[in-house]
Amino acid sequence: MATNNDTQLKLWEVFTQEKAGASFEHAGSLRASDNEMALLNARDVYARRNEAVNIWVVPSESITASTPEDQGPFFDPANDKAYRHPNFYKTPAGIKQI
Repeated sequence: MATNNDTQLKLWEVFTQEKAGASFEHAGSLRASDNEMALLNARDVYARRNEAVNIWVVPSESITASTPEDQGPFFDPANDKAYRHPNFYKTPAGIKQI
């Protein structure tokens, strides 16, 4: 007897590049049996109207991420490096947004 987990397809995260040289952005998720099928499904779902020139598919299980509980200890070291923030630079007069 097959359980629900036996028939579940692998979860993939899809990243698309809108134009050559642009950053890849997370487009969404899909389920597929293997990387080839994931790439084909991603093309059909996320680039069917020429929204992308390049696609990455990554098994969700391969992504490691921080958690909300990590917010303090994980990100705190950056808070003591004020030189990384643009607070010490003056914006030239007449420029509203950089």
